[in-house]
Amino acid sequence: MKFTLKDYQRDAVRDSLANLRKARRLWHSEADKTAFSLTAVTGAGKTVMAAATFEALFHGDDEFEFDADPGAVVIWFSDDPSLNEQTRFRIIEASDRINYTDLVVVENTFNRQRFEAGKIYFLNTQKLGKNSLLVRGHDIEELQTKADTTFPEMRPDLRAYTIWDTIQNTIEDPDLTLYLVLDEAHRGMGAQTTAGQNAKSTIVQRLINGYGSVPGIPAVWGISATVERFNKAIESAGNQIKLPNVVVDAIKVQESGLIKDIILLDIPDDTGDFDTVLVRRATDKLKECTLAWAEYAKQQEEAHVVVPLMVLQVPNTPDPDELGRALDTIFQRYPELSAASVAHVFGDHTTQRFGNRDVPYIEPQRVQESTWVRVLIAKDAISTGWDCPRAEVMVSFRAASDKTHITQLLGRMVRSPLARRIPGNDRLNAVDCLLPKFNRKTVEQVVDVLMSGDDSAPPPGRILIDYAEVQPNPAASVAVWSAFEALPSQTRPQRGAKPAKRLTALAHELASDDILTGAGKLAHAEMHIALDEFQTENEAKIKAKRESVLVVDGKTVKADLQGKGRSLEEFWEDADVAVIDDAYRRASRVFSPDISRTYVDHLASKVAEREKDPEEFLDAIVEARVSVAGLGLMMEVQAYFDGKAETLAKAWLAKYAAQIKALSDDRKESYRQIVEMSTDPQDVDLVKPEARYEATKARENDKVTVLPTWTNHLLCDQYGKYPAEFKSGWESTVVETEAKRHCFAFWYRNPPQPGQSSLGIAYQEGGQYKIVRPDFLFFAEQDSKVVVDLVDPHGLHLADALPKLQGLAVYTENHANAYRRIESVAEIKGKLRVLDLKRQDVRDAISSAQEVVGLFSGGLADDYQ
Repeated sequence: MKFTLKDYQRDAVRDSLANLRKARRLWHSEADKTAFSLTAVTGAGKTVMAAATFEALFHGDDEFEFDADPGAVVIWFSDDPSLNEQTRFRIIEASDRINYTDLVVVENTFNRQRFEAGKIYFLNTQKLGKNSLLVRGHDIEELQTKADTTFPEMRPDLRAYTIWDTIQNTIEDPDLTLYLVLDEAHRGMGAQTTAGQNAKSTIVQRLINGYGSVPGIPAVWGISATVERFNKAIESAGNQIKLPNVVVDAIKVQESGLIKDIILLDIPDDTGDFDTVLVRRATDKLKECTLAWAEYAKQQEEAHVVVPLMVLQVPNTPDPDELGRALDTIFQRYPELSAASVAHVFGDHTTQRFGNRDVPYIEPQRVQESTWVRVLIAKDAISTGWDCPRAEVMVSFRAASDKTHITQLLGRMVRSPLARRIPGNDRLNAVDCLLPKFNRKTVEQVVDVLMSGDDSAPPPGRILIDYAEVQPNPAASVAVWSAFEALPSQTRPQRGAKPAKRLTALAHELASDDILTGAGKLAHAEMHIALDEFQTENEAKIKAKRESVLVVDGKTVKADLQGKGRSLEEFWEDADVAVIDDAYRRASRVFSPDISRTYVDHLASKVAEREKDPEEFLDAIVEARVSVAGLGLMMEVQAYFDGKAETLAKAWLAKYAAQIKALSDDRKESYRQIVEMSTDPQDVDLVKPEARYEATKARENDKVTVLPTWTNHLLCDQYGKYPAEFKSGWESTVVETEAKRHCFAFWYRNPPQPGQSSLGIAYQEGGQYKIVRPDFLFFAEQDSKVVVDLVDPHGLHLADALPKLQGLAVYTENHANAYRRIESVAEIKGKLRVLDLKRQDVRDAISSAQEVVGLFSGGLADDYQ
């Protein structure tokens, strides 16, 4: 893969491959058909996950311990040709092992007896419709109708095979395995209301269940943000074995930074026609974010500059004059925009006249790369599966009754333009939506839909209607911010992370940034030394394992037909090259293929020189591969090897931390991902927030209240105020109490959402690692230096209250010196009680506790005051 997969993406690929392996085995051994789904919110990178899965399916993958399926054939099916084209482009963009020629768009001229192994064929609903040339002559109902006619309809151009023939022949070929991937799998699976939708449903169901003499496709994989309808259809069909569904955790997607953190909703304060007012405001936002992205690119020395886009969403029958007025307003407000910077994606594909302007059509999948388009006019086509990460601002002229269209479109706009979070800058991590036709109550309904998620819109991090921008408090000194940035935050561990891969990835980045010349060779050399030492310490055991690689043992059954007896005779045969290669390949999964290869060269070079005696060196290579294979059979070598790789990676990260911190955000993000490639929580630095949006009003039912503001917060508005809503009165009591302490300087409300400016602490619940984000950090000046107190109001009513407290205790054990105080506060019978986690006896009690209330009500806790 050209991209480094996020941890949740690796998990999804691993689980999908496990299902595909089982699907292949069940089909070829039992003729059983199977189906499963992958659910991932919009913006999670479903196509990247699919590309990684296909690479392993066609070529094998050592990281996932997956052997290639030499007969694999994939049909990628959707109901939109442009969506297929975008998917095909993304697979090319993401994969370095799938060739352009392996991605075949099935056109009307397609004519093959069967599909070819190792290829992905793109089909859409229209290509399998009744009037398509691909199916002409195969429609069973049509053939029956014309059975008695003198001249039944012939296949077009004397076509040898219809597409259904091709599918049937592929399924029936014992050397092939046909996999069907349904993109946006919630469509075409029932609940249809129109004839067109019924046709889609029929086609999809024919592919899954079979059609006439054509059997159902053996392995079906449905991919969508919501696949409930697909899952129900599979279960009700009853002729597929349902494999475990793969579900991507939406919280992990949000943590990754691939989708925006905030959606800002703007509405008129009063009822009336405010189209022009909000169009002007939207234009100002487009101008602001254009300047902000340009400044960010200059600051970071980025070669790629994000060129923001405004989307004007219009009704299905828009008023051309109204749209013309909106465009006039945009160009009056933003005269720097080129007159040729507007396009539309209407279904009729022709140039449209809006007011006195001619606006050309552009294919939806080309909008992202066509940076000349700054204003895009769309109906609802934009919400059908494709997305445009540079779409930063939307104005919807939809009526208030079109809530679904708006939520779907917002779901297409949440992808981050640089595929990463911009550290500490909410302005570049947000998308603006302006709704001139809506009132507050209807917008609140949109918020409710967004927060619960629907077919196309995932629940994003935050949705703000009334908001203010806060920036670093000018009264906070450099020393305060230095203390903030030095606090150790933690990452969520990753399942299946491999230290050797982490080390080699780190070496590659260090070398690329000229921080450590030849880092790759140095890393391999260190691991070679470690393996040499292991061989020396375990010489006798390894020799036995090595012999087991060279000899294949077995038993022969001899039957006496007269005496009706039988006996077993053992045999031993020298292993051939295939057996040795298989053993070596298994071992390379322990040490990584790259390190295994260089270690083989290292061992061979001790025996012979490549240049002086090539034949002797080749013999030495074979012997070395046997040695590595024997090493891989040692049960204890995995832990030993991983420990050495982990130690070296940590040492390099610590040694070169200053150089890494001085890099651009893009480069630092690469290292951050490497740090996170661990099965244990890892420490990362906090990032100073430069801009953040906070709510200024709260709503409960129909009541809207203005939030109170506070002083001395590390972030504030132009008046030095910070708006904050506390769910319980005792949270505000904690802030007031801490602010009265001697030497108090500033406080920081730790954001509950993921981000580099939010302190995270890992904890375990049910065998899974999660992240808790303590509520408050307080900064004081003591003995001429800044000290930090972590105070966390702890809700005891939550089911995870004890695991979170235990995670905080473990964090304190490792990072007590970073804080003056680490305390957890809870309300017991109307009184606030506090646990001092810097006390060893308190941490010991928390570690062994079975419930949390007794900890705060017992003698280990004190009254909070």
